[in-house]
Amino acid sequence: MNHSQLSTTLPEADRTRHRRLREQGSQDRAELNAILDAGFMCHFGVVVNGHPMVVPTVYGSDGQNLYFHGSVASRSLVASPDATVCVTVTHVDGIVLARSVFEHGVNYRSAMVYGVPRLVTDPEEKLEGLRCLTENATPGQWDYARQPNGKEMAATALLAISLEEASVKIRTGGPDDGDGPDAALEIWAGVLPLVSTWGEPEADPLLPDCIASPEHISSRSGTRLG
Repeated sequence: MNHSQLSTTLPEADRTRHRRLREQGSQDRAELNAILDAGFMCHFGVVVNGHPMVVPTVYGSDGQNLYFHGSVASRSLVASPDATVCVTVTHVDGIVLARSVFEHGVNYRSAMVYGVPRLVTDPEEKLEGLRCLTENATPGQWDYARQPNGKEMAATALLAISLEEASVKIRTGGPDDGDGPDAALEIWAGVLPLVSTWGEPEADPLLPDCIASPEHISSRSGTRLG
């Protein structure tokens, strides 16, 4: 992905300032890009008719914008071009098990992107944004599958939000109570890692037996997600 268009350091704004656990915060844009590249599902938060709504959806990034889409009839997508939204992406890497429950935690990588999204209307950018979405989830699929036709494009709303205002937090390592009073307790402490891997492709039951899964899909089996 093209990550060369914006500054290498995330600008600090009031909404993105790290107030708690500042040591876990990062202003390195490379960390933001790595978190976005490692996933494909985000949670898109917006206020609709005075009520908060958080919607899980697929996203894609071109290094400058985060793209996400849905039906043109979607209430959240219709409302969001006029409102500030927050888009979050989180990867859980493990549970941190300390000697006391109070010190338990989670190893994670997270990104929060703020801004007012714009509705993408330019046909070329819209097609490129949808390509980003597809390739972020399954690299190689855009050129393999049938691409959207005019009717499908008209039924799809695509939003873009700039990656200029974003916040990154990352937590790694073990528990923090190894040098405190609880260290004397005979209680196991450490990290229980969480690793997600892709399974074997499962063919559509209606698919003819002569059609095998393509290399860009089958080769992901057993590989790590995120």
